[in-house]
Amino acid sequence: ETEAVVQVFFVRDGKLIGREHYYMTHVPENNKPAILQDFVKQFYAGTPFIPRELMLQYEIEDAELIEKWLSERKGSRVYLKVPKIGSKEKLVELAAQNAKLVLSQDREKLKREEGRTIGAVKEISDLLQLPLTGTARMEAYDISNINGFENVGSMVVYEKGKPKRSDYRKFKIKSVSGPDDYACMREVLTRRFRHGMEESRELEEQEMDQEYGSFTKFPDLILMDGGRGQVNIALSVLEELGIDIPVCGMVKDDNHRTRGLYYHNIELPIDTHSEGFKLITRIQDEAHRFAIEYHRSLRSKTQVRSVLDDIPGVGPARRKALMRHFKSLEEIRQATVEDLMEIPEMNERTAQEIVAFFASQKRPPVVQS
Repeated sequence: ETEAVVQVFFVRDGKLIGREHYYMTHVPENNKPAILQDFVKQFYAGTPFIPRELMLQYEIEDAELIEKWLSERKGSRVYLKVPKIGSKEKLVELAAQNAKLVLSQDREKLKREEGRTIGAVKEISDLLQLPLTGTARMEAYDISNINGFENVGSMVVYEKGKPKRSDYRKFKIKSVSGPDDYACMREVLTRRFRHGMEESRELEEQEMDQEYGSFTKFPDLILMDGGRGQVNIALSVLEELGIDIPVCGMVKDDNHRTRGLYYHNIELPIDTHSEGFKLITRIQDEAHRFAIEYHRSLRSKTQVRSVLDDIPGVGPARRKALMRHFKSLEEIRQATVEDLMEIPEMNERTAQEIVAFFASQKRPPVVQS
């Protein structure tokens, strides 16, 4: 159709010394000579090496003009030929077969990829009886905490059945102090959609057509990590804000594995071997991973910050510099004075204080009798 593969063989002294294939898109349908001509122009406009002879599969319309152009670039005569017999003709035929093979293999690969992405979205759409297209935007949310410590929320986005990581968002919970996942989820959803509504109003006031950040674009489907309780939280937030978006829950079994979807107060069973089920599982796992990753980073920063606060000479500026320069508390613990002095904000006295501080922590306790 509108895509093509061109195979190039590089031949020196009658021997094949290399080969490469190139993809072309938006090509003229059913006009292989025109595709080949466009390729020759593009390829040799971008390479410094010009061969003495180009063996082509088809006669091309601007052959004389291209010969003249290439000859001027090379500084000597260049020939464009379409071999009809002999070893050169066989080489061209082999290149054509290779191009055809690459294109057919890629079609199969694209077909499989489409099945696990856009096809999976269509399966979910059919299961929920929603008019979702293969390009539907789906958002999933999750909460992470340990006994209420550093509650965080995550928002992951999938479009065309694939993660759109540029639109992922993290939320540090502000209004909930204990381990209350429902309250945390209410805050996350309220902040997410209020932010989107505010951005939309700003666009309207400024009469701008483009999107203003990822929050402006609302999802076609919301996927909650859980069943009835999480779904009802989401529905109540949307109702309060006057937003109509379908919400379903990703229900897990006793072994914490996805088992189905909760939608319209009914748990819908889903074929565990289907692409739709596999996509739901990937989304649920991704939301969970993203929330845990954010939670760990906050815990790590808090731990490093609390330890560094005890060292003389380490104020807010040097603390930030240390955290920026070293990947972990353990790296700071192992650093020498010379390592620490690589930080522009550091002076020798404070570097010595840091080394001495961590050295004192390694000393065994003195036992008196």
